[in-house]
Formats: sequence, C-alpha cells, structure tokens
Amino acid sequence: MRLRGLIFIVSAVSSFIALDSCQNQDQLSYVRYYTNGKMLYDQHCQNCHNANGNGLGKLIPPLTDSLFLRKNKALLACIIKHGLNDSITINNTIYHEQMPGNSQLTDIDIAQIITYITNSFGNKQGFYDVSNAGNDLKNCRD
Repeated sequence: MRLRGLIFIVSAVSSFIALDSCQNQDQLSYVRYYTNGKMLYDQHCQNCHNANGNGLGKLIPPLTDSLFLRKNKALLACIIKHGLNDSITINNTIYHEQMPGNSQLTDIDIAQIITYITNSFGNKQGFYDVSNAGNDLKNCRD
C-alpha cells in the first residue's frame, strides 16, 4: 500500500515537473522570438513604421491597431515577405502607399517580427511560431 502511494507521489511530481518545463520552454521561445523580432523590426520596419509603431501620418499605417492586426494576422506574413500594393484601412484612415516586400526574410524571421509587432505598441496577441508563418506564407496571393 505504501509503495503505491510512493509511486503515485513520484508520478505526480514527475508530471508536474514535465508540465512546468514545457511552460518554461514556451515562455523561453516567446522571449527569444520577441527579442529577435525587435532586432529585425528595428532593421527592416522601424524606418517607416517608427520605433513606437505609430507609422507616418496618412502615408505609413500604424501598427498600434490591435483589431486590425488580430483580424489580419494570417496576412501579416504575406505583407512582410511580399509587400503590399493595395490600399488598406486602419482606424478609418485609408493608406495608399506601397510597402516594399522583404523577400530575403526567412519564415522564422517573419514569425519573430510578427511576434514582436503583435505584442508591442499596445498589442497583446501571444506567440506566433515559425510553423504559423510557413502556413500563412503558403496562402499568399500572387
């Protein structure tokens, strides 16, 4: 009887440790993506969208609209990789300027930028993995 109790306790503790380490790995991945995403944002996006994500008046759209980013999250990878040659409306403002693509960016680069953008500037949308970027990029319109 005591052996069963001991086995149960060891099993429960092992399960808790395994579960806790998974959460820590997810948290570490999020922090790594976010940190690398900021570096990539500073290098490839900040010049137009600004350090605070506010964009540039009626020329460059802001990245501070959580609703737009949430509704269009699957399109963000395509926009970052291939650019945008169409008008978009954000906060009731229409933006007509073209955005150049960043075709040199890898799927993980894009995932890191999206993790950074969607969790900065007042946005809190969680982790966006490289597999999300790969799937979203497959669905880009030519």
